[in-house]
Amino acid sequence: MSTLPTAGLAGDAQSLAALRARAATDPKAAVREVAKQFEALFMQELMKSMRAATLASGMLDNEGSKLGTDLLDQQFSTQMTGLPGGLSEAIARQLERQMGLLPGPIPKAVVPGAALSTERPVRIPDKSAAAFVQQHQQAAQAAEGATGIPAAFMIGQAAHESGWGRREIRHADGTPSHNLFGIKAGADWKGPVAEITTTEYVDGRAVKTVARFRAYASHAESFADYARLMKDSPRYQRVLAQGQDAGSFAAGLQRAGYATDPAYADKLTRVINTTLRLQRSMAG
Repeated sequence: MSTLPTAGLAGDAQSLAALRARAATDPKAAVREVAKQFEALFMQELMKSMRAATLASGMLDNEGSKLGTDLLDQQFSTQMTGLPGGLSEAIARQLERQMGLLPGPIPKAVVPGAALSTERPVRIPDKSAAAFVQQHQQAAQAAEGATGIPAAFMIGQAAHESGWGRREIRHADGTPSHNLFGIKAGADWKGPVAEITTTEYVDGRAVKTVARFRAYASHAESFADYARLMKDSPRYQRVLAQGQDAGSFAAGLQRAGYATDPAYADKLTRVINTTLRLQRSMAG
């Protein structure tokens, strides 16, 4: 429960200092407190407007009676502030999204040398995105131990390739291939495959084509195979060297030819940033 006075934001320097200190240690609590204070100020102004519209000033009005009325309005506004489904909740959600404390529109990140996407920001489902990150955390950490690539980067790439698990590659009978990274089945692949129609970019044009993709017995196998590909393929050695920066990692994958989409690095960087934000939110 908040220990800050509801009217503190309006004119109390000590309360403002307390809010700044709280924002550094518990930003979500600070956001909720600010939202409540804005709602309280709004309610006070609303009650003043209502009184002015319905009550005419009388002969017995004086500074004392006006002060009493103001204090009563402030008490009423405080009691009506912070109720479930109220204005403060809407304000808090908006502030949290603007501060990056909640998953929402994927933030746009500019990657040097990468083509800029002209698409509108992609919205993701909050609950399923958080569940996706949690579901694959253990397998991604094992892959991080093998490659040095941060687990969040690989989860982000799996999220981008599979649409947060909603567009996972499936066999003709509808069963999942567990291929989260869109790795194709080349001539050297001896395991099971799944054939689907996919989009490739040829000379900048999107072309539909049927392609063969690797299939696995589990998502953990998908992460393990991705780790082997990154570690053993000479084309991705420079990607491993740049694995600690999301933008450089994504740009490196695009330069190495991981995908044909000219805006791949830009899109992947945004999803990785969202994954990192989700991990911070879950840790808090």
